[in-house]
Amino acid sequence: MLINLVPDLLAVLAEADREAAWHKYFESHSAVLTAYWRNYVLEPGSPAAEDVIRNALAADRSDLHALLAGVDVVRIVEETLARAEDILQIDRPTDCYLMVGMGGANAGELVVGGRGVAFVCLEHFTARANPQTYGLGLTPDLLPLWVAHEMAHTVRYTSPASRSELRRLIADSGGYYDYWDTGRRATLRELLVNEGLAVRAAEAVAPGSRLSDYFGYTRRQYHRLRELEAFLTRAVAPDLDRSALGLRLRYLSGGMSPGARLVQGKVIPERSGYYLGHRMTEALVRQHGIAAALRAPAEDVQAADDAARGVA
Repeated sequence: MLINLVPDLLAVLAEADREAAWHKYFESHSAVLTAYWRNYVLEPGSPAAEDVIRNALAADRSDLHALLAGVDVVRIVEETLARAEDILQIDRPTDCYLMVGMGGANAGELVVGGRGVAFVCLEHFTARANPQTYGLGLTPDLLPLWVAHEMAHTVRYTSPASRSELRRLIADSGGYYDYWDTGRRATLRELLVNEGLAVRAAEAVAPGSRLSDYFGYTRRQYHRLRELEAFLTRAVAPDLDRSALGLRLRYLSGGMSPGARLVQGKVIPERSGYYLGHRMTEALVRQHGIAAALRAPAEDVQAADDAARGVA
């Protein structure tokens, strides 16, 4: 189900007292927006959060208005959701929020009360980098890639047929996804497989883009990761069955310091785990298809690799 919060946010910006209007907007959608803030921004209600809100409300939004005037983003997202429902065999009610965020992630996933949620933040897809909103300047034709990517996560987290470690952890937490808690508790193998499968789901649902775009890499970053593939595969192996938030941040988070990304004497590229997860899941997806692979436990990746290589 598509839920479009963009008109609500634009109405906030049209008010004389924007901050008061924003707080009413937040309360109207508090369940999802609270989860969004806690997972992708910071703790709502904190002094730092108020600074973020004030800056966001004062930012120049001419790029957003130009996007909305020239591109039918609702149609793009609705068509992508229809393809995702078919290809990924979505079997649980899932919401996709179209919204204006706080300059954090361009897209992401949540589970709120057991219901899967994907979201995309339009400030990042205006084709113009905006330092006031922290907009990345991504082009709107990339929207389907990210919608499909996040919808794939909701399948892995909530499908009744999913045997993933992340689904179990979310169920243990009362049906709520917490990036930080799952980062501490899930194995690195599960986290890499989770992102690799989401990249492959985006390829299946929204084909035709450069491979680097499915990872959110520049072409230079993508080629560097290809060069480092053998090293990265060896380096990550001892940690695959370990659980630690630092491992998730090292391999899957942007903005980490070089020291945090130091592995066996080399500083690895940011978010290199997306590439590793994509390579790890190749045989699984080829043998079983993307819908089944999304629901498979991470341990099945090795069995698929062994079968592909003829290992008994």
